[in-house]
Amino acid sequence: MSSLWRTKSVEQSMQDTDEPGHQLKRNLSALDLTVFGVAVVIGAGIFTLGAKVAATKAGPSVTIGFLLAAVACGLAAMCYAEFASTVPVAGSAYTFSYATLGEFVAWIIGWDLVLELALGAAVVAKGWSAYLGNLFEQFGGSLTTIIGPADGFNFDWGAVLIIAILTVLLVLGTKLSARANLVITTIKVAVVLLVIVVGFFYFKASNLTPFIPPSQPVDGGGRALDQPLLQLIIGQAPSSFGVFGILAAASIVFFAFIGFDIVATAAEETREPQRDLPRGIFGSLAIVTVLYVLVTVVITGMVKYNELGPLLPDGTHDGEHATLASAFSQLNVDWAAKVIAIGALAGLTTVVMVLLLGQSRVVFAMARDGLLPRRLAKVNQRTGTPAIITVIVGAIVAVVAGFVPTSDLEEMVNVGTLFAFVLVSIGVIILRRRRPDLPRGYKVPLMPLIPILSVIACVWLMLNLVTFTWIRFGVWMVVGVVVYFLYGRRHSMVGLREDGSGMRGLAMSQEQLSATREGIEGKPLRRPEDG
Repeated sequence: MSSLWRTKSVEQSMQDTDEPGHQLKRNLSALDLTVFGVAVVIGAGIFTLGAKVAATKAGPSVTIGFLLAAVACGLAAMCYAEFASTVPVAGSAYTFSYATLGEFVAWIIGWDLVLELALGAAVVAKGWSAYLGNLFEQFGGSLTTIIGPADGFNFDWGAVLIIAILTVLLVLGTKLSARANLVITTIKVAVVLLVIVVGFFYFKASNLTPFIPPSQPVDGGGRALDQPLLQLIIGQAPSSFGVFGILAAASIVFFAFIGFDIVATAAEETREPQRDLPRGIFGSLAIVTVLYVLVTVVITGMVKYNELGPLLPDGTHDGEHATLASAFSQLNVDWAAKVIAIGALAGLTTVVMVLLLGQSRVVFAMARDGLLPRRLAKVNQRTGTPAIITVIVGAIVAVVAGFVPTSDLEEMVNVGTLFAFVLVSIGVIILRRRRPDLPRGYKVPLMPLIPILSVIACVWLMLNLVTFTWIRFGVWMVVGVVVYFLYGRRHSMVGLREDGSGMRGLAMSQEQLSATREGIEGKPLRRPEDG
């Protein structure tokens, strides 16, 4: 059992980054990292989620929900910044947990990130496909991106197309991906700024009253598993709006902030990680927080919260389908709706790209450590990217996005991300106490108060996610535990290094000495237990 808590030293993590055949190119700057962060954060959240949550959960007080989510992210960002500048290695929360909390916890968080990033990329890719059809409709055309009956098995070719294109870009090189990201991100930020400026011309302060609408019971009472876990624990009846509506809104719109942590997955490809990683993390988070608050103020000031969304036959509005574009359409500002459609398409493009990048780097780190097959962690010598893993990740995400219907998955991504934040916040306290000698490009202030507050904030948001989300998350974690005991624990490179006795220890030293040959020839290594 002691093997479950073995840690991988910071020195070993750094040494592995120079292993022949498994070495990534260091060619990213602070600007590249900030662009990556903004690129993945500004997407579905700002174009659809804000209006939907305002209409169904919190009303104008959705702004408070965004601020609460931003505070939780800011606390976690400090912990990520210290970790990333201290251990600038691919893998983000997985790598950080391996250095502090042990191999089993690291595997759990790595498995969690696999779910978060793959599911997030698939969901956003399907959103991109839907917006592609909407864009054609805005300009008077027609385009169907889903083949097959609406109520049966179908194929979303639009989602598969965008994933295929972005996978090729990521295989060709991280720097090329960063340049494409910069161009597209500039376009969508310009669109968001235009929306804010134009929206203020239609702003009415009376639409913000009441700022916190009175609590309303959910129609039909709702199922127990469909209400937030906190409400289920304390016996609160399912409801919308009011104080609990703000808390539920914060937990949901947290999805809109997911991305700044992905900056840490590119740590190993950063030229000056101790300086540039904190700048990239804090810079991207600050930019999107300001934009989110301004957009939510504008949209709830333009249209009354209970009038957001398409008009239904009974005279009410369908808040579940409220978007930023629909708010402008309701005021007959159709040209702005067209611009938003273009911005949304660009926004979702970069979100999918960076999620795929983060996913491939997490799997790369796990494979290099032996918890997944090490052969996957080969780096293409010409492009400096883990091409095999990138292609495999792209293919899996394309299958999920192309064939699997997705609904209510934002919360699955949220619970996984918040869980990672909790472990990183705990880990930064442990590493500070165990290794105060390590050089740090950034230090969390008020240690350990800030990390403790980060844990409390993240757990609080997790408790406000629906109960069914927790059940699905638990099932995924159980599957991960089974995979670890069947494969990862037996093939762990850290475990093999620690076992210095007998033939197994000899096998490990042979593997280390032949790393160069493995990188050049691409031949699988043989161990005594293989015969």
